[in-house]
Amino acid sequence: MKFYKNLTKRASHLLLTALLLFSLSCGKELEQFPSNSFSKGNFWTSESNANIALTGMYRGSLLYNISTNPSDWWSYTGIVFLEHATDNAYDRRGDNANQNRLTNGTLLPNNGVVSSYWSASYERITICNDFLENIDKVPMDKAKIDRMKAEARFVRASQYFYLSQYFGSVPLVQKTLTPEEANNVDKAPKSEVVQFVISEMTAAAQALPFFGQLGANEVGRASKQAAWGFLGRIQLSEKKYAEAAAAFKQIMDKGDNKIDPDYRSIFLPSNENSSENIFSVQYLAGQAPNGLPQHTYPAVLSGWHIVNPLGNLADAYGFDDGTPLSYSDPRFSVSDMGKNRDPRFRYNLLWDGTTFGGKKYVCHPDSSKSLDQLTYSKQATRTGYGLRKFFSEDFSGNLQRDYGANFPVIRYAEVLLSYLEAELEAGKPITQELLDLTINKIRTRPSVKLPPLKAMSAAQLRPIMRNERRIELAFEGHRLWDIFRWKIGEEVLMGDFWGAPFPNSTVLPKTSKKPDSQKRWFVTSKNFRAEDYVWPIPQSEIDVNPKLAK
Repeated sequence: MKFYKNLTKRASHLLLTALLLFSLSCGKELEQFPSNSFSKGNFWTSESNANIALTGMYRGSLLYNISTNPSDWWSYTGIVFLEHATDNAYDRRGDNANQNRLTNGTLLPNNGVVSSYWSASYERITICNDFLENIDKVPMDKAKIDRMKAEARFVRASQYFYLSQYFGSVPLVQKTLTPEEANNVDKAPKSEVVQFVISEMTAAAQALPFFGQLGANEVGRASKQAAWGFLGRIQLSEKKYAEAAAAFKQIMDKGDNKIDPDYRSIFLPSNENSSENIFSVQYLAGQAPNGLPQHTYPAVLSGWHIVNPLGNLADAYGFDDGTPLSYSDPRFSVSDMGKNRDPRFRYNLLWDGTTFGGKKYVCHPDSSKSLDQLTYSKQATRTGYGLRKFFSEDFSGNLQRDYGANFPVIRYAEVLLSYLEAELEAGKPITQELLDLTINKIRTRPSVKLPPLKAMSAAQLRPIMRNERRIELAFEGHRLWDIFRWKIGEEVLMGDFWGAPFPNSTVLPKTSKKPDSQKRWFVTSKNFRAEDYVWPIPQSEIDVNPKLAK
């Protein structure tokens, strides 16, 4: 009855779970109500309780502190760790790590990551269905009820967005189910799920406030722009280019959101509420902490170094004049790989000899005394690179409990790049005005200062635009979706993958598992299959309901 549990356990425990979460900021109010007083019969009786339930709905199954498999699409393990399935990053835990197996030719229905995403989605969906079925009972202003309903429809539709994009045909559950119903549910065609997302996001946007209308105490709640962002995403994926462009253009025309001049700061606590971040996962140091530092920091700072950027991504960051990287170019310095590079290389990555958190990051394969030496065995880098993005340099607290930076789910930079893609694929002329309205705003922000692109053909722009998405949005959970919808898995997820070059190393030629003419460290190989574009329904679900295998 696992599927039933996914669909119903949150309905029965929603009130207590939401109450516990709400207590993070309202401890005194919690003390006024014993947990056993919150049965369904007496919970939906006040606006205060409705806000508790709303908070629980936004949290879903998201776990704070640290976790291994993704507890939610919006958890850091759900966002950042998904990059391990791409050509952007490698999981230090090795080739058999669940994320890596999504795309290396060994994906099976018993994959733990696939099961975690599936369960997390249906737990959120159950919370939303329960919320929608009960919120009208609350004696409160109708406008507030309508807004909360729109938020529930937004959150529920977001889950069906992810399910449709990765699983295809899935059960389309729009009400709470009995055990018998849950264990006999049918899959809906992907086209029906997609249309549901489009209809729900469209309806939600009508009742949600604009981003600019959100108060300081409403950070993290959905806005019209957030709904339009998801609407544009699914239309872009379904090749409804005109409709996608229209959705993204609404965000652009409203003017509430801007490209922040300081790229690096928008991922840090100091500027996490930048208007560039349209919708973000909310964390709070000490109480609802973001545990990514523990998983990602280098060993010299007591981190586990799980996330390892691949050389394939590092090399996608060109020179600071906008030209592509070349190891043979005199501007490239193997002793300082950040020199003369696209500044986002420096903002996002760590490399041998750089400084991070007041410590020198030493990962050269010849540096045997360094905790971060590049090997196949140490709890350290597997690629010669580390992750700097998302982390404040002056953070000095407990890596598991004391970091509270939010995670962006939708950024204005994504909106501009997606609008450009929709216009390009719709066959619209690639004018200077279009480029200046979109990609050039990103490339020329003061902290990046790349030269603006000039008008060119669609064929010339497409690879540039796709690379811009990759390097701008790296580790924000977009790359695998882009690979899937562009159908380029057989191109970019095949063959050997390498780390950083160490041409002067004496250890690398004897230790790296494969030789390389450019003296790069060998990391792994992938063998992506066409069937990997659609994830299998978890075997545990099929065992309960064989109809899901059809």
